[in-house]
Amino acid sequence: MRIARDLVEEIVAHAREEAPAECCGMVASRDGDAVRVYRAANAAEERLRRLRFEIGPREQLQIQTEIDEAGLELGAIYHSHTRTEPHPSQTDINFARGWPGVLWIIVGVSEHEPEVRTWRIDDGRVAETGLEVR
Repeated sequence: MRIARDLVEEIVAHAREEAPAECCGMVASRDGDAVRVYRAANAAEERLRRLRFEIGPREQLQIQTEIDEAGLELGAIYHSHTRTEPHPSQTDINFARGWPGVLWIIVGVSEHEPEVRTWRIDDGRVAETGLEVR
């Protein structure tokens, strides 16, 4: 996926703002180009927000509807890891089963400088893929 630097910066800013809780959101795309970031609230139980993320079903439907109505597609789901490096956890891998073909952008904010990595997770198989930042 190709993505503008300002969209990556928006995702990183969201991760920093929500820390120590995990942030989450969705990225709309067209023809392999990311075009808009949709921030979502982490709907996981408050005591679990440092460990996992959850996009509430209503908000998920609202964002997906906006993406569809704009003639776009869901290109990626993003979230942050506040205590570990940006590698998919088993929870991430399990959650991804409901989203075949969608990229996973994970922002690690446990270190001084955030690290952004992108993954394809299909049927429990994890492969790192790159974002082409423009």
